[in-house]
Amino acid sequence: MESVLGRYRNLIVLVGVLFIQVLGLAVQVRRSTDTDSSRLIRVWAVTAISPFEKVLVWVQTSTGNLWHNYFYLRGVRAENRELKQQIEQMRIEQVRMSQDADQARRLQALLAFKEQFISQTKAAQVIGSSGSEQSRSIYIDKGENAGIKPDMAVITADGVVGKVLHVYRSTSLVLLINDQSSGVGAILEKSRLQGILRGTASGEIGMEKVMSDEQVAAGEVVLTSGGDRIFPKGLPLGRVTRVAPGSDLFLNIEVKPAANLSKLEEVLVVTKIDERQATPDQTGPVRAADILAERLPTVPPKPPDAGAGGSPTTVEAPGTGTAPRPVQAKPKSAAPTPGVAGSLPVASKPTPSPTGDNVTEKPAAGSATVKASPKTEKPVEAPTPPPAQDSPQ
Repeated sequence: MESVLGRYRNLIVLVGVLFIQVLGLAVQVRRSTDTDSSRLIRVWAVTAISPFEKVLVWVQTSTGNLWHNYFYLRGVRAENRELKQQIEQMRIEQVRMSQDADQARRLQALLAFKEQFISQTKAAQVIGSSGSEQSRSIYIDKGENAGIKPDMAVITADGVVGKVLHVYRSTSLVLLINDQSSGVGAILEKSRLQGILRGTASGEIGMEKVMSDEQVAAGEVVLTSGGDRIFPKGLPLGRVTRVAPGSDLFLNIEVKPAANLSKLEEVLVVTKIDERQATPDQTGPVRAADILAERLPTVPPKPPDAGAGGSPTTVEAPGTGTAPRPVQAKPKSAAPTPGVAGSLPVASKPTPSPTGDNVTEKPAAGSATVKASPKTEKPVEAPTPPPAQDSPQ
């Protein structure tokens, strides 16, 4: 070692001096860039240390993610079990609701209920507002030329906006539901309580005509009832925000509108509503209408003619003195004629005779001909009537 240092002493000293000079120059010299300036020694240090820092950060991030995921996966099994239970409960609830919906459709069809469906709409753009605090309305760019008529419903994807109040050639005036002169038939989604949705002078919306003894929960959805014959039933109007007892017999119910009435840009005008009778689910095995049809009485078929069926049946008229003829076998029919044992129903109305026996209204010379009764599945033998006796002179 000493020999090497002694032999290359001058060279080592020269290299050391040069390194010190370069290091001094790096400390003093500044590197100018577009954003800032830095010393050359700092650039060298950053370039040399940056790869190690990147590796260190990658290792730290990977270790943290692994540790976090490990502790996170420890609770996944319990959470998965809870989610499976919720899915099973929701499936059971779905089956029950599906059965209730099928039953409701069958009952609606049985009672000849009618439903309203939006079949055609016209898109319109809001071009202005009323500009008054006393009247809350907007102008749209569709009018008579587009088929718009008064009292047409105006909606958005979020809910009901209002109705068309006045129609001009190319524009229309829409009265919003928060105007104090508006009124919409409303119904609560869960409690099924009906009322009237009206606007206030301050621009808020309230539901009226709900009795104070009713229970209304905050957050319940308010829908259109369809009773005003303008808005189809089931459209969202808003959500209940506050319920308070009123001064009279009704509740003060504040409702937040479903549509943002202060930021309307595009709306839909309902130009056509289909009203058709409710039809039951055709895939169901049993329908209420079929059950009702089975219970209703039916009209019996028209009896066939005597000549078309079997041979006519003759009954001996009393008092003629002739020998009785046997009665041919007849199918089983309705109840026998009262008053005569073993008698068969006849087409003509029986009338009492002086002897007390029932005979046909228009007997022939020796016998009375009756029409054959309708055929049934099991014909039975009719009993032979007793010999007729001569009437007392």
